[in-house]
Amino acid sequence: MDQQLRRLRELAERHADRRATETAIPRVSINVALEPTSIRPGLYPPMLCMVLQGAKEVMIGGQRLRYDPASYFIAGLDLPASGRIVEAGPTRPYVSVSLHLNRESLTALVPDVPLHTRAKAEGAGFAVSPVTPQMLGSWLRLLDLLDAPQDIPVLAPMIEREILYRVLQGPQTEVLRGIVRADGRHAQIRLAIAWIRAHYNEPLRVGELAELAGMSAASFHRHFKAATAVSPLQYQKSIRLQEARKLLIGDLDASSAAYAVGYESPSQFSREYARLFGASPARDAVCLRRSCALEAPLAEPSINGQRRPPAGASQSTRPANAKAV
Repeated sequence: MDQQLRRLRELAERHADRRATETAIPRVSINVALEPTSIRPGLYPPMLCMVLQGAKEVMIGGQRLRYDPASYFIAGLDLPASGRIVEAGPTRPYVSVSLHLNRESLTALVPDVPLHTRAKAEGAGFAVSPVTPQMLGSWLRLLDLLDAPQDIPVLAPMIEREILYRVLQGPQTEVLRGIVRADGRHAQIRLAIAWIRAHYNEPLRVGELAELAGMSAASFHRHFKAATAVSPLQYQKSIRLQEARKLLIGDLDASSAAYAVGYESPSQFSREYARLFGASPARDAVCLRRSCALEAPLAEPSINGQRRPPAGASQSTRPANAKAV
């Protein structure tokens, strides 16, 4: 595996800037960092991220996950999370690759991959698991295409399918299968998440949201927190604050941003904003406008096809602050 990792690092560093870089391969991004970073909150989309050198920590709800070249991170739902690179340096930079998970690709593949173990109940929509030589080999073939871009349209979909197959054969098969199921718990939670994201500035009534998801209020709250590690109200608050940050960088004042995203109390908004982003709305907005805090976020994959917008940037190509690796 050491030789595979070394070759993967060489390919990734050669084809990436010193930041998150969208590649010519659809939904694949590379992140290179020369030093550890502070904690950066954002919204992690469904993705698979693998660290090739260095290490990273992700905080989701009250859970802290660390992954390095021996492991990979996977998320099957849109998750409010905070991440930071914890191991990086000029001579040994942090290097990671990520793949945004495509529901259509999974839907076509899952029926061809029978479960080899007894299915478990759907729990958390994220996990960290050990990498395997087979998975590294698949990633190596995928990144090799960066040196043969003419082959990407034909070969990349097949190798992406191989990577997804390797995950479906591993301990996180339920995370991936939960993305495509139409009748599982994660499908019900996705309905609720979609509503929260579309109506984040409206009052959240858990009973109505539970009815939308087809559960009792108690069952909904329990399953929502099991899948996302946060309560529905905490999820909404994270989305509101992410959206407010984008409004602030557009020159809106803190009070106006607070009301726009659904807060009734500007003082409460300022307290919760500072708790999440580490600075008051006014101070953070000044910092953002000076581009001092706009390095690539820390999630794993950035949104592919185009360079992902930095934290606080416009939502034109992405859902509220989806993160980069």
